[in-house]
Amino acid sequence: MDVLDIINKLKDRVPSILGYEQLRKSAVLIPLVEIENETHILFEVRSMELRSQPGDICFPGGRIDLDDPEPRYCAIRETTEELGIAESTIKDVLPLDYVTMDRGRIIYPFVGRITNHTQMRPNPSEVSEVFTVPLAYFLNTEPEKYRVNLQVVPDADFPFDLIVGGENYNFREHPIEELFYKYDNKVIWGLTAKILTHFIELLHEK
Repeated sequence: MDVLDIINKLKDRVPSILGYEQLRKSAVLIPLVEIENETHILFEVRSMELRSQPGDICFPGGRIDLDDPEPRYCAIRETTEELGIAESTIKDVLPLDYVTMDRGRIIYPFVGRITNHTQMRPNPSEVSEVFTVPLAYFLNTEPEKYRVNLQVVPDADFPFDLIVGGENYNFREHPIEELFYKYDNKVIWGLTAKILTHFIELLHEK
């Protein structure tokens, strides 16, 4: 294959994320509700019966199924299933920046309005409770920030003989910043806090 063959083969290709097919893909929705003429954000508390992150606070959402036509559809579908509401009550669903995680995940966040939050019937197998926080609280409150260092731990059969430095190779720690919001005895942290902070930053920019 000569140089021109290579150029012709690649010139119309649209770049993506390397290894995209293997990524676990999810979508979530930041639900906005009106309570006494004030905008609130709705959160879920995950059921203690769930294997993954039981008891954590999160937004509605979940894994993108193969038959979901796009991430937005998944965010709406998961919200209807978890909160027990009709799709018609979810309005103005808009995308935020997507999030890629070191553990092979990509999350597509959206924000939208829920018009009948008082008629929700949360699915108890997934949601132990729902609560809301006034948007104004987040607009006026900085999250607490803490650092976590992720370390590289090679498997026992890792081929150290193939790399310069062998077992003394300087694998670097990867620092990440964890964010925490505290409100009315509730703690919002992790990915939920990261997406929430991004949303609030966008509002401040506008």
